[in-house]
Amino acid sequence: MLAFRSSRLLDGHELTSPYKSLHDSYVSNRRDSKCPVSALLAAGCLLVLGILLAVAVIETLKNEDRIHEMGSGCVISPSIVLVESFPLGVDYGRKVKAGVNLFEAWKDLLSSASKQIDVASFYWCLTGEDISVNSSSDTPVPSTLTRSLDCRVQIRRVNFGRLTKGILHSKFWIVDGKHVYIGSANMDWRALTQVKELGVVIYNSSALAADLQKIFQSYWVTGRSNASIPDPWPSDYDTDINEERPLLLNLSGVESKAYITASPPVFCPDSRTRDLDAILSAIRGAQDFIHVAVMEFYPASKFFHHHGYWPVIEDALKRSAVDRNVSVCLLVSCGRETDPAVWPFIRSLDALHSPSDNINIAVRVFVIPAGNQSHIPYSRVNHNKYLVTDKVAYVGTSNWSADYFNTTAGVALVLSQDASGSSFHQQLRAVFDRDWSSRYSHPLADLHRIHDCAFSTSAPSQHET
Repeated sequence: MLAFRSSRLLDGHELTSPYKSLHDSYVSNRRDSKCPVSALLAAGCLLVLGILLAVAVIETLKNEDRIHEMGSGCVISPSIVLVESFPLGVDYGRKVKAGVNLFEAWKDLLSSASKQIDVASFYWCLTGEDISVNSSSDTPVPSTLTRSLDCRVQIRRVNFGRLTKGILHSKFWIVDGKHVYIGSANMDWRALTQVKELGVVIYNSSALAADLQKIFQSYWVTGRSNASIPDPWPSDYDTDINEERPLLLNLSGVESKAYITASPPVFCPDSRTRDLDAILSAIRGAQDFIHVAVMEFYPASKFFHHHGYWPVIEDALKRSAVDRNVSVCLLVSCGRETDPAVWPFIRSLDALHSPSDNINIAVRVFVIPAGNQSHIPYSRVNHNKYLVTDKVAYVGTSNWSADYFNTTAGVALVLSQDASGSSFHQQLRAVFDRDWSSRYSHPLADLHRIHDCAFSTSAPSQHET
């Protein structure tokens, strides 16, 4: 559970936190010196002027959909890129579109950084030696990242087990206060060569980056020894960007509304939209279809002595399908290490499918053959965590069980856009359609034939009633 901060600033430059309410390395700029009254008046006027200018700038950033690059005279529009990685051997065939390669996107972000990189990651695992595995598929990863991170590095471990009885499961980057990555991939060589991942990179949006920075800072300050969660959070952590007031911006030429969610609730100020609330809102707001791709769908608590039923998301999906006739498609992952305990819930949801009653709920399982990579633990799975409806696109970092929303740290980007064939929303829908119809996607009735899926040991055969 790591918060990583890399700065390319000079060694003599001290990084300070603006969040003095939490006393995190705050350095006062007050100087005990005397000055004439005229100087004080001048300073007062300058202070007032500065405040007015600051307010004007903040309001401009809230409403403008362009970012002015200081000093260059250029105007750079924000852009958005869907990024993916695929396990070795996964092949969809020709003429099948995919997102930008995740490894290339990460390298691009690293090479573009000139000031600071902030990374929140569940863990770091950059070589096969880290997990006692000999695999050539880790070779490009450590050499590239080690070469790129030739700079000052600060690392803090956030003890979420003590703070919330959860973990820091977020996976995001903030580069130079203007570029952002959010997605399913951990800082792990397997995420680039052995696991199917999906995420999003937004370039040149200082407003979104500043908003995500507040979440990073909440991790950073609670990463101090003996830190506690403030109640309430200081006003510095408040946000003006949420479901009720999304950020209006032009992303890659498409008019868009965006906001960033977070979990768990105790890490959210009142103004931050909770991750679970965003998912439920997207499900309830869908009018035509709901497509979900998530590694694990488990409507219960799994960890820390609580194993109770938790049907919050499941009920929302069922209500949409039964009450409003919305088409629901759920694509879950299965690998050799998948917990078979999720199987009864998956089967019960799929059993509701009844086209004659206009109830369209379909569940399929995405299985990646292990092949000659079976010696690599926790690999060969579809690690995606996203939802797309006819209204919104949601790209997150959490699996869909109670613990991930109640005690565990995660973030997500929620995006709504005008209908366009080139929009991120349409690209995400196309990715889901590609995976749903691919040879790696299987109906539940076929799982008994697939030895690379843990469900197959408990799945009914096609001859059972």
